[in-house]
Amino acid sequence: MPLSQQDTKTWPLPAAVETFLADRHIATLTTLRPDGTPHVVPVSFSWDGAARLIRIMAGTESRKVRNLLAAPGSRAAVCQAEGAVWITLEGTATVSEDPERVAEGRRRYIERYRRPRPAPGNGGPGNGRPGNGGPGNGGPGNGSHGPMGNGLGRRAQGSDPLESWQAVIEVAVDRVMSRNI
Repeated sequence: MPLSQQDTKTWPLPAAVETFLADRHIATLTTLRPDGTPHVVPVSFSWDGAARLIRIMAGTESRKVRNLLAAPGSRAAVCQAEGAVWITLEGTATVSEDPERVAEGRRRYIERYRRPRPAPGNGGPGNGRPGNGGPGNGGPGNGSHGPMGNGLGRRAQGSDPLESWQAVIEVAVDRVMSRNI
């Protein structure tokens, strides 16, 4: 089904869209590999509506960073969905290792994903993971994902991903498409 005019957003974005982008969700980032095939990975991101900028923290050796460095000025897409509600933001992506920009990306990541909120089922403070616990408690909510343990790929269980992020991917958004927002 093609996108209708009402599905393509313009600035300023409606309040409902800004609210959806502020909610804690995981999204996907799509970049292109050097051979032109799409590389789609789950990411956490922050949205700066005033600057129309997405920030994604990354390690300098990650595939997504290498894809963008191999093709300066290339475009990327970030898609966030919850049920039938979705939004895709597209724009030109850059990678920065500038300490101030990396620090701003980290600050915004922490603000969005690490602020306390009640854990489902107990009403008490939690870390945004399902269940009652935080990292390393061995119980529900410890982030386990099968035999890999913590769902963090090659990262060691118990390590903080913030420590491995030396770069920030910034996507200057110029196109926004959504449904049911």
